[in-house]
Amino acid sequence: MSDKEKTIETLQFIVTGLSANSFGHRIQSKIFAGLGFQALGDKYAAHATEEMDFVDQFIDRILDLGGEVKQEAQEAQPIFNDIIEFIEHDYNVSVEGIKLLNEMMDSGIFDATTYDLMKVYLKDEEEDMGWSEQQLDLIKMIGKENYLTQLLINGVPAE
Repeated sequence: MSDKEKTIETLQFIVTGLSANSFGHRIQSKIFAGLGFQALGDKYAAHATEEMDFVDQFIDRILDLGGEVKQEAQEAQPIFNDIIEFIEHDYNVSVEGIKLLNEMMDSGIFDATTYDLMKVYLKDEEEDMGWSEQQLDLIKMIGKENYLTQLLINGVPAE
């Protein structure tokens, strides 16, 4: 298999997984808004849109490389009613995803254009992971109830 074919296969893998994550974030945004945490719902709705923007870019790159885009079955994602459990889950997904992205980028299969796109995506994922980590640290410091109260009063802390 050529590097180009490996690149297309890898990008398709990302498209499938990221589409599932985006949809999961969209669902979580609705749940959190329904629980009265509108700012958190808005944050995850925006995050879902941002992820789909990356999906679009990866699809465009597959097509630029002459590949065929597939709509693949997506693994079921857990849904959370507990905000803290979701932030922990999302953080762990980010940690694993960043590890995998770094391995992909270190593999040497990407051409310069794809590599640059992956760098932008990796940076975004690192920022998302950092935000989740900050929230988890804050929860440890002030406790779950105080954290949730702060969300209701002040909205979502900036990234």
